[in-house]
Amino acid sequence: MAVTQLPRPPEVYKLPQYKYVDAVRWLPPISALDRHAVLALFDSDGGSSTVEIHSLLNPNPDASSTAKSLTTLAAWTPPSRVSSLKTTNLGHRPFIAVSTVDGSVHVLAAQNAHSLVEMGAAPRVHAGPVSCIDLVEGGAECVSVGEDGRVNLVSLGDSGVSSFRFFDSNGLVSYSAARWASPNEFATGGLGFGLQWWDRRKPGGPVSQFKCNWTQGRASGIVHSIDIHPSRKHTCLAGGSSGTIFAWDLRWQQQPIILSGVVMGDGSKHSVSDSSEVWEVQYDRDVKSSNASNFSSSSRMLPVMMCSEDGILAVVEEDEEPVELLAEPCAINSFDIDKQNPSDVICSLEWESVAILTRP
Repeated sequence: MAVTQLPRPPEVYKLPQYKYVDAVRWLPPISALDRHAVLALFDSDGGSSTVEIHSLLNPNPDASSTAKSLTTLAAWTPPSRVSSLKTTNLGHRPFIAVSTVDGSVHVLAAQNAHSLVEMGAAPRVHAGPVSCIDLVEGGAECVSVGEDGRVNLVSLGDSGVSSFRFFDSNGLVSYSAARWASPNEFATGGLGFGLQWWDRRKPGGPVSQFKCNWTQGRASGIVHSIDIHPSRKHTCLAGGSSGTIFAWDLRWQQQPIILSGVVMGDGSKHSVSDSSEVWEVQYDRDVKSSNASNFSSSSRMLPVMMCSEDGILAVVEEDEEPVELLAEPCAINSFDIDKQNPSDVICSLEWESVAILTRP
């Protein structure tokens, strides 16, 4: 499938880190003038991990210079390698949720750009690695899921961090992705492109499930990432194996909207990455290049950004050719779109680098 090139490509800055970059996220603004990112780094030689706040700087004050650099301002050492990383802003104060491969969840606060403080931890809430965590937007509660089939709610209160096992499949179901839709509802994903919708007010199991075999057995895989747009909480976006990106609309539960990947009928549908894993998907809030009126209808999918194992960062729209933003000779493992400046994207490259893109 052809991939459309932008008429004006984004400015790309590649910044070597000399450690493996497990995850990257923009940090909510600490001050009006500064910009910061959070990196989860792994030193394969020493076997140690760090979570670091980096300042995004222009090292040359000359106005004609567009070079950028990342400068470490604060660091925190987790008990084991980081498996998932999320950020939010709570009371004008940035918070960071970190999960690890030993099954623990930690909540950190950025007191300022030079101070990263652990507010509390929920140790070994999973029997094995935590697959994914997500923070409630503007809240102090985190959902965590794992291959052990557990779904946990981790909360930050006055006395520290507490955890509650919301559901346990006892290993019968494996979860790999999670995303809040509201303070009471969230979605999870796992093997077989399955999705589950949960309501914390209705414990005991998911209130709805998506299990339709829309690939007719020609593709099996796993959901790696989920996103839910704040204005369309009835639609769950998912990305996973075989270049698959699809949306599950709770109003038409067994009719997924296929954006990329293997579909029923004649093979691929606008697939940007046919045989590769889609590691992360996010709704793209930067729609300057598109006609915003096209997305006013609730039946039209909003643009989606994705990154993949075969090194593609692209924007995918319903019934349109994908628009390639970056193509690398190594995997792009994670990315994040700046909520304050949606034209800016930060992503982690498998070859121990961070890339920052500024779209025109």
